[in-house]
Amino acid sequence: MNRYAQQTPPKWWSPKLNPFWIRLWRPLRRRRQIAEQQLMEIEVRGLEQVREPLAAGCGLMINANHSGHADAHIMYHAADEIGTPFYFMTAWQVFSQQGWIGQQILRWHGCFSVDREGSDMKAFRQATDILQNEPEPLVIFPEGEVYHLNERITPFREGAATVALSAAKRAKRDVLVVPCAIKYQYLADPRPKLLELMDRLESQIFWRPQPNLPLFERIYRFAEGAMALKELEHLGHTSSGPLPERIAALADHVLGKLEASYQLENEGRTVPERVKELRRHAMERRENCDGDVAARQQCEHDLDDLFLVVQLFSYPGDYVNERPTIERMAETLDKFEEDVLGVYSAGIRGQRKATVCFGEPIPAEPSRDRKHAAHNLTQQVEQSVQRLLDGIEIPAGRFGEGTCSGGVGGQT
Repeated sequence: MNRYAQQTPPKWWSPKLNPFWIRLWRPLRRRRQIAEQQLMEIEVRGLEQVREPLAAGCGLMINANHSGHADAHIMYHAADEIGTPFYFMTAWQVFSQQGWIGQQILRWHGCFSVDREGSDMKAFRQATDILQNEPEPLVIFPEGEVYHLNERITPFREGAATVALSAAKRAKRDVLVVPCAIKYQYLADPRPKLLELMDRLESQIFWRPQPNLPLFERIYRFAEGAMALKELEHLGHTSSGPLPERIAALADHVLGKLEASYQLENEGRTVPERVKELRRHAMERRENCDGDVAARQQCEHDLDDLFLVVQLFSYPGDYVNERPTIERMAETLDKFEEDVLGVYSAGIRGQRKATVCFGEPIPAEPSRDRKHAAHNLTQQVEQSVQRLLDGIEIPAGRFGEGTCSGGVGGQT
């Protein structure tokens, strides 16, 4: 997982959408797409699901899954094919990592910043204004993080649905949410480089690399080892049982301990919701330490533990075992590379293709019961995106899966 700065944003960046600059930068985006992401092909499906409501004058929000760092390239390509630029709600940390020129380029591309951990009213008002008044669609990734799960949705946060419903309440036009699925597949065999990475990971925890074992088995052995280390750190002992249950139990233990420290109730919320609330309180407490070094250090430790929970949440525990494809193994190793080796963004180990599919628009219909309306709309969009993902098939039997020693064959 990428670790972003956890603090109050230094400022808010507004969008300055400029079609001229978007067209001018198109060749550079294409070169970066290939050079940095090895994304050679992009197939766009369901263009009419965006074009037709745009032609009818509707306000459109596009909600897509967020499984890779090349998602923005894919959405810009889709916008080119549709024939209209997009606005993007973007984490403020992305802006802060850029110089002034980079920030202006993001703004010209329709990006505006949002503080994902707080109640960012500027971003909220900007988003609702776009849906009510602008002819271009707004793109939001409701998962909130890049989870490296190409075929499985993690729970969508309800903020995007809340924006759409709030905009629809006062809009003079229909506001629709367009589900969007993005799926990657390898065009060139990445296994030699994946095996090299597996060797490095095993060596990192002082294991002898075992190239005689199938790759998916090595992945699960490594995951068990890394999990045991974290259990010893936080529980004082290792646990037994299926990996998904151990992951969930450790995350719940860490969250429960922090919620007790900050005197917060769980209230049946999802893991991302619990993390968001705790992060907000930890950052507020850190800002009010008034020179108390020990208190500030404890807040930093709390934020570290919350990042661990996010890391744990990104590993379902059964993702590779369910279907040990090249893509699923590569995604899991990408996360290991970022989490264990400390790489900011995992390397790409083979040429790839991406398919983006737009689904049938879902009306944002305001209700007096705002909380349940946002929840229900979020569930509708999430389920639609998962169905779209399931409908994008990746050909089996490429690169001889299941036939090579040290490859992907066998069963756990």
